[in-house]
Amino acid sequence: MTEPGGPDALGELDLAAEPIGPGQIRIRVTGAAVNPTDAMVRSRPRQDGADAVRVPGMEVAGVVTETGPAAGRAFTVGDAVMAIVVPSGEHGGYRADVVVPARSAARIPAGLTDVQAATVPMNGLTARLALDTLALEPGATVAVTGAAGTVGGYFVQLAKLAGLRVVADAAPRDEPFVRACGADEIVPRGDDFAASVRRRHPDGVDGLLDTAVLDAAVLPAVRDGGTVVTLRGYRGDGTGRIRVAPVFVRDHAEAADELDRLAELAADGRLTVRVAGRLPASRAADAHRSLERPGIRGRFVLQFD
Repeated sequence: MTEPGGPDALGELDLAAEPIGPGQIRIRVTGAAVNPTDAMVRSRPRQDGADAVRVPGMEVAGVVTETGPAAGRAFTVGDAVMAIVVPSGEHGGYRADVVVPARSAARIPAGLTDVQAATVPMNGLTARLALDTLALEPGATVAVTGAAGTVGGYFVQLAKLAGLRVVADAAPRDEPFVRACGADEIVPRGDDFAASVRRRHPDGVDGLLDTAVLDAAVLPAVRDGGTVVTLRGYRGDGTGRIRVAPVFVRDHAEAADELDRLAELAADGRLTVRVAGRLPASRAADAHRSLERPGIRGRFVLQFD
């Protein structure tokens, strides 16, 4: 987009190819996932002249067409890959051609389509980063809000693989999916989440991931000395009783080993990928309108010719 705004601010532009440098690869994008963070990029006020053109998109799948010197990862032209993209100005995932650090990409394993793979890198790394930040020992109890969402669902599954007991929120229609992800306990979603958790765990849970952005309302669910991880900063009142740890996946976008592992888990079904639909890239505005509709599960993926 050239001006911030709603979904209709998105339009097609011809942009110069991005230069490739050491440690980077060029990807011919076949699919770009549409995430809530993209709407934030689209709508935020212009910062400066470098922000005159803004391309959203944080995760893509496609084919390697060029490798820079000293890429450090053994990619070759023709490899099918998925990658996390850190958008800035004209650089973003909604491009037919994008250059990223080689350490921000992983091969797409057999059994995983490019459309499915496009929903894994950013969302999966976010869930992984949250789990690593919580640093809980096997057997500990962790809670998660927004468990039926993409990050929330990945987090539940990764937490179970780590040997944790998971307390998750869900609306009635989402309970079967959240249980299938491995949640041990389900409480109603909403502002009463913390009280519901405390009724089951009077001393509080050991840690919590707040993907629903309930902020201070979730803090009472966690025991003294526990940790709450937030994904969009923290706007609550704060407390000395627990640790509040905002995490930002863009700061960890070159976690190559984690990306490889996420690709493997998605390919063998231990991470459940959900594609809400696929649209041609020319209909990006329609995909963004879908973000405003309640009850959408999974991610829409923009497809490039």
